[in-house]
Amino acid sequence: MEEFDVIVIGSGSAGYVSAIRLGDLGKRVLIVENRVLGGTCLNRGCIPTKAILKASDIYREAHESKIFGITVNHVSFDPKGIKVWKETVVKKLVSGVDFLLKARKVEIKYGRGYLIDGNTVEIETAQGKEIYKGKDIVIATGSEPAMIPTFKIDHVNVLTSDDALELTEYPKKMIIVGAGAIGMEFATFFNSFGTQVTVVEMMETVVPTLKDKKLTTLIQRIYQKRGIEFKLGQKIESIDVKDNKVYLTLGNGEVLETEKVLVSIGRKLNSDNIGLEKVGIQTEKGRIIVNEYLRTNIEHHYAIGDVVGGLLLAHKAMKEGEVVAEIIAGHDTKMDYRVVPWAIFTTPEIASVGLTEEEAKTHGIDVVTGEFPFTANGKAVSMNATDGTVKVVARSDTKEIIGAQIIGPEASVMISELALAIKNKLTLKDVADTIHTHPTLPEAVMEAVKVPLGEAVHIVVRK
Repeated sequence: MEEFDVIVIGSGSAGYVSAIRLGDLGKRVLIVENRVLGGTCLNRGCIPTKAILKASDIYREAHESKIFGITVNHVSFDPKGIKVWKETVVKKLVSGVDFLLKARKVEIKYGRGYLIDGNTVEIETAQGKEIYKGKDIVIATGSEPAMIPTFKIDHVNVLTSDDALELTEYPKKMIIVGAGAIGMEFATFFNSFGTQVTVVEMMETVVPTLKDKKLTTLIQRIYQKRGIEFKLGQKIESIDVKDNKVYLTLGNGEVLETEKVLVSIGRKLNSDNIGLEKVGIQTEKGRIIVNEYLRTNIEHHYAIGDVVGGLLLAHKAMKEGEVVAEIIAGHDTKMDYRVVPWAIFTTPEIASVGLTEEEAKTHGIDVVTGEFPFTANGKAVSMNATDGTVKVVARSDTKEIIGAQIIGPEASVMISELALAIKNKLTLKDVADTIHTHPTLPEAVMEAVKVPLGEAVHIVVRK
């Protein structure tokens, strides 16, 4: 029986990063993958959606080009061509992961991995079963779209996000269930190509994870202006398909008719049928329970990524991959979840880190806030991308920054500056006194932190 220092089960964002870092730290590593290297993010999530969203951005910008004095005639789109572009991007990055793993001498085995006893893993491959032993085991099996029985997902009329990425014809009408990250990104995409989109959300606001009523109202207004309709605070009682049309019955009795339904809520953690019960690893509602060192209750068994629950974000999973590798290698490291930014790649983008104003008040923290609209930012005006705002939240006594939210162009990029500020306990003055290049979008961050200091230059703050 061949033995490795570490066996990593799953090659998604958490798994492949962990394997690479382990290789750099001198460990002999085996990584087990049941589908394709890169997992959900690279093959069916973050990367392919960003590839198609770029296509929709280009199409929309071509139609809006007259404002810049540019005339583009006979603009059209080809769903099959967009799919080819998406697949080209994915293939290139998957091959990159393969190269990076092999450069660290990580061995790759394709098949389904099972924990069978102690530190032994059985891999069910196309050629048969193979057994390997690892001094340490890292479980990184990820998650997948939840198949919710009520929604009758048939992958033809009622779709998951995986199915939506494979479409070669776009419907004239689509209902998207869920106004979270996945739902809003696909709403942006299909709306850009002329699909009549309605988003149904059980909560009372769009992007429910953004707990700031003023900002979620702004987001809703921006996307309604683009023609996207919202049905908020509505449960779905039933979904029925008849004569290739889909009928949704809402909690208030309203029946909506559409061509396609995209279900963009709920993900199932991949903790079933991998042998957790055989070795006694504890779970809770499908989540593998780990401590701050990412250890399970069984010695030498770790878990990282979506399968441990929490925020199902690729960058959080990647960090867990790095941390667990360093822990296994004997470093004094542990996972710090205090500062995890997130972003939604709509147009405009939405991003947040730390606490919102409402969350801070819920925690009993007295705060001051500063907002700066992109209508007053020179670069945004020159880009014709003025929808949105930067909001910064700080403690009222020390002025330490504890949260920030951005709606606007390149929000996903700009949020990193504020994540760094929160991580290092910087104050409003620290960021305000940092000279920002002009003209750039991040100047909006500098101006936002100046507002509660009474130093804002490019807006008038009413006292």
